[in-house]
Amino acid sequence: MKGNDMVFPADIKGCMKDCILALFWPRKDIVGFFEKHGCTKAEVDGLKIDGENGLKRHEIIDVLFETLNARPDNGLGPFRAMLQSLLAWSHFDPYYFDKLRKLDRAAATRNLEHLKQLQEIRDARIKSDRERRATHEAARQQSTVTLEVLRAEYLDLLANKTSRQQRGYALERILAELARLSSLETTEAFRVHGEQIDGAVKFDGEHYLIEAKWQEKSASNEPVYQFAGKVAGKLYGRGLFISVNGFSAEVVRSLVMGKEIQTLFVDGEDLILVLEGHLNFRDMIDRKVKAAQTKGLIYVHPISGAEKKT
Repeated sequence: MKGNDMVFPADIKGCMKDCILALFWPRKDIVGFFEKHGCTKAEVDGLKIDGENGLKRHEIIDVLFETLNARPDNGLGPFRAMLQSLLAWSHFDPYYFDKLRKLDRAAATRNLEHLKQLQEIRDARIKSDRERRATHEAARQQSTVTLEVLRAEYLDLLANKTSRQQRGYALERILAELARLSSLETTEAFRVHGEQIDGAVKFDGEHYLIEAKWQEKSASNEPVYQFAGKVAGKLYGRGLFISVNGFSAEVVRSLVMGKEIQTLFVDGEDLILVLEGHLNFRDMIDRKVKAAQTKGLIYVHPISGAEKKT
């Protein structure tokens, strides 16, 4: 299945077909079962089911399964609705099972039991996959280094012991580890629609995009505006722009005047305070968010709460 959830396995679909074929005799009843479980009128109207040249019972089922498969959502809703009904099925029409004997109760029961077994196997596999993913994600979100090691790495970067590009990648990693040390969910750097995002952290239920800049001068307008555009293009977009060497007064003013505040500023001083243990990464974000929400300030000292001079 796609992602273990989006598409039913072939064996379950095949067994569902067998069950439907074993439970309904008139072709109109087969079509009615599909209609009751999410097939639209348009999807069944084109079926030729009457007369000698009409579709055979199994052909009706095959056609409707293929119709549902062709939906953009792979027919997930109708398939699951039908599966749920079949798993709880208890009605065997006495007219077709007992009087006319067109259908075999024992065969229908075997098919239904087989479907239950397949579903139990599927449920167990999904549960196992989910637990495995959760374990992997929990391990990935655990920091592998100490604050002392991160502080030493950052100070080495300040001493220009690596190239600018290497410093940029190293800064992204340090930020991710600081977030993990604060038990914040992190997302590694990624690209989307041609945009490069340096990562993200989840704080108080919101995902904050990160832009990490290590440049010789305080952040100029252009990269900040570009990042603000990336943030604005996301649902309830929020961002943290980290510039080791600070920000110019012009860029701070231009980002707040007459605009909705979505981006907060972090500089090298803020990072040092976190790396020295004066507060953790979560606390730093919390205090900057508080300043933005209560005072409309995007560039503040994380301990005093005072607006930073530029």
